[in-house]
Parts: sequence; structure tokens; C-alpha cells
Amino acid sequence: MIDWYFWLVLIGKSLVAAAYLTVVISTIVVIVLDNRNPVKTIAWILVLLFIPIVGLVFYFFFGRSQRHVRIISRKGYGKLMKKSVAEYQAQESTRLPDAYIRLVTLFRNLNQSLPFDGNSVRIFTSGDTMLQALLKQIQQARHHIHIESYIIADDAVGRMVRDALAERARAGVEVRVIYDDVGCWHVPPAFFEQMREEGIEVRSFLEVRFPRFTSKVNYRNHRKIIVIDGRVGFVGGMNLAERYVRGVSWGVWRDTHLMLEGRAVHGLQTTFLLDWFVVDHTLLTASVYFPRMSDYGTAQIQIVTGEPIGMWREIMQGLCMAINGARKYFYIQTPYFLPTDPVLQAMQTAALADVDVRLMIPARADSRMTHLGSCSYLADVLQAGVKVYMYNKGFLHSKLMVSDDRLCTVGSTNVDFRSFEHNFEANAFIYDMETALQMREIFLNDQRDCTQIFLKSWVKRPRRLKVAESVMRLLSPLL
Repeated sequence: MIDWYFWLVLIGKSLVAAAYLTVVISTIVVIVLDNRNPVKTIAWILVLLFIPIVGLVFYFFFGRSQRHVRIISRKGYGKLMKKSVAEYQAQESTRLPDAYIRLVTLFRNLNQSLPFDGNSVRIFTSGDTMLQALLKQIQQARHHIHIESYIIADDAVGRMVRDALAERARAGVEVRVIYDDVGCWHVPPAFFEQMREEGIEVRSFLEVRFPRFTSKVNYRNHRKIIVIDGRVGFVGGMNLAERYVRGVSWGVWRDTHLMLEGRAVHGLQTTFLLDWFVVDHTLLTASVYFPRMSDYGTAQIQIVTGEPIGMWREIMQGLCMAINGARKYFYIQTPYFLPTDPVLQAMQTAALADVDVRLMIPARADSRMTHLGSCSYLADVLQAGVKVYMYNKGFLHSKLMVSDDRLCTVGSTNVDFRSFEHNFEANAFIYDMETALQMREIFLNDQRDCTQIFLKSWVKRPRRLKVAESVMRLLSPLL
């Protein structure tokens, strides 16, 4: 007698397997035809082949490319850029630094980042001093406050900033806030709802809601930008959360942030208003957001943004050019070191050419997986002569780079695949001797709290640790 139930179950399983196999093969074809970095392509293919079902779901959420997407029309972008261009053209004279003309030109061509003269730069290396300066500037705001942060936590710091913003909103100041939906997943909705009740305009960036926008979960707004009255701006690595002030259980939270005064704030304003258009569909171009300014200092600054749309990797390409252009030294601080091949090769090439290349990462990070991946790259740079330091005093979250006493950059960009490929980032590139010398001194002071890593001892690490690092390296394009 024929067991119909058995055959029906067998046929059903076969159809499901065939359908799944078809979907996987189709997805692999899409990945291959997307012409991505070969390492990333192979990583995704391995995930799809060796992690059934879960790998497909993982790709659906984190793997699809958005490089072809346009977030604002050319007409709208042109209207907004006119304000910055007008202020740029109004400068009495703009002498580009001879050693960095090509770098400045690259950034202008990639995303219309304009170099502005006459800026002052104040550097913060602790969350406490940055928070005090921010609250002071908020209290002095007269027309508008624009805040964009990956994390705004519902803790002592987040509530302190929220209350300060609410007070200015009640006084008639325009207050707009953008927070990242994934970065603030653990923040209760009531926290932002209270902001709205106080008259603050609050929007989340690329809300992740199933099934719509699930493909956007991998494309996060990692920028930390604050603009007050179009004249004062903050940019760097600090979010608005208590741990940036109090530190972590194993030590301090060492970060770097900037307060800018001058025309370069127009670059921060343009970036914020572009992102505001994305979240609110309102294009703000009034002159009051771009006030005319005289000189505040001597620093020349470009605000450079990176994003997962378009065909270029703006900050990564600029970083490669800056490293290749270094003549004496290039120092890098980053919490995560998962470099793309161009950045890795630029560091190796510079070190082999007797440029003093130094890399500083935390001895202990907030993510075990990314730290293991970071460690897997250290032998590659050590072999080329890069000096590697591990920060022991706490968690090094600083994204600081300085070169040749002339160039430095601080912002939200880590030296990793995620920042270069997937995140919306913002950095200030500063062409100024005084600021560069301050940054160099900050790096050297931090170096005193580090352990230098040498190749001879590094290669003697336990085999099991090397295996774990190699596995994480394989997945580094996906982390």
C-alpha cells in the first residue's frame, strides 16, 4: 500500500529545498554582478552557502547595496550648496596649502567639500569638558540649534542636554534633532516624545520597521554634528551619553571632539540640512542658517562626509591620499582597525618608505568580535614597519589622525569597513600648523599610556587566539 503521507512530505521538502536553493543562487548572482570588493563578495557567498536560512536573513538585513540610491534631488542639493558656495566665494583670499592642494581638490570633486579660511578650533579629549562647552553654547543660542547624533541616551547626560534644549525651545529658538534609529534602539520612545512636547522637532534617521526599510538597518547615520546659530559647530567622536563622561568599568573613555567657530560651520550646517531633508522632506535654505562671518582664527578646514550611496568612498579615498602624501609622519588613533585593502596598502607603503607611521588602538574594546578582527591585521602593518600601540588606560574611542605638523582630521570615521562602506560619517580635515601640533601632542601623551607591540612577540600569541582572529578577519567586511 502506498504511503501517500510519506510521499507528500518528501515532495514538499524537495520543493522547499529547491525554492531555497533557487533563492540562494539568485542572491549569489546578484552579489557577483554588483561588482563589489572581491573579499566582501566572497565573504557573503560563504555566509549564504554555509549558514543556511540564517545567512539569507542576514544578507537581507545587512548585505544589500544602496550605492545606486539618491537621497536628495540634484536641484535640491544645488539650492543648499549655493549658500556655502556664496560664503566660500566671499572670502577675501583662499590660499590652499601647497602640500595638500591635491587632497583639497579631491574632496571638492568627490562631494563638494569647500575649504574655508579663518576658523578657530577647540579640542576636547574628555566628555566632561565637551559637555560643559556644549551646554554653554546651547544656553547662548538665539535662533536655532541643530543636533545630529548616533546615540542620544536616556541617562544623566542625555536628559541634561534634552532639558537644556527644551529651555531654549520655550524661549523661541528653533531646535531640530536627528538621532539614529539603530543607535537609539534601547532608548524608550517616551524620551523623544517628551522632547516633542517641549517644542523640539525630533526625527529618527532611516527608521527600521519590518518589512519596510529592513534593508536600511545596515546603513546607519554615525555622524556627530551640532550647529548653533550657524556660527558654532561641534564634530568628532562623542555621542550624547553618560559613558562618554564617566567612562567604562575598566577605565576612562578616551575620545576626541572639536568645537569650531567660523565659516567651516557652513559645511556642518549643509550636512545637517541635507540629512534633515532625508528625515523631514523639508529643504531649509534661508540665509539665517548661513550667516556671514569674519575671521575667528587661522585654521583652514574642510568638512568631508562619507555615505553608503554614490560610487565613491570619499573619506577612505582621502585618507589613502593623505597617507601616501605624508613625508615625515602619520599618526592614527582608531577604536577599530579593520582596514580596507587600499588603506592597509597605503599604511604599509608609507612605512616602507621610512615615513613614521604609528597606529594606536585600545588594548580592550567594547566589542570582542571587532577587537579580534582588529588584532588580525596588526602583523601585516608591523611587518612593514608601522609602530603599533595599545591604549591601556580605558577604552580608546578617538578617531584622530595627524601628519607632518600640517594636516589633521577628527570626526566620526573609524578605520574599518563599516565606516568606509556602510555608515554616514563626517570629519573635519584641518590644514593648520597650530592645530596639528596640538593633535600631535595629544597623540604622544596618549602614547605614554600605551604598550608598544613588537612583531617578534606578537607572532608568539596562542594558536587558538590566532584562529579566532582569522575567523573574525574573514568576516571583517561584514562587521
